[in-house]
Amino acid sequence: MANENENIDPIDEVEEEEIIDPPEIDSKYRMIILAAQRSKQLQRGAKPRVDVAVQGTKPTRIALKEIKERKVNFEILEH
Repeated sequence: MANENENIDPIDEVEEEEIIDPPEIDSKYRMIILAAQRSKQLQRGAKPRVDVAVQGTKPTRIALKEIKERKVNFEILEH
């Protein structure tokens, strides 16, 4: 008797996409902190989530554009 999982083609499996629904940014300070953190991720090799010329654009500019276009997830933690 064959295992049922052997008949599943990997192409048929659907990958779950990340749902991006960030909260509103309530201050310029929060936006700067968020952009700095995202810029570090980009510098370490993360792929940009917006269409830009990566070669001629600084990571901070890419991060700010991603935030403006609501392409970056984050949470606001309460104390």
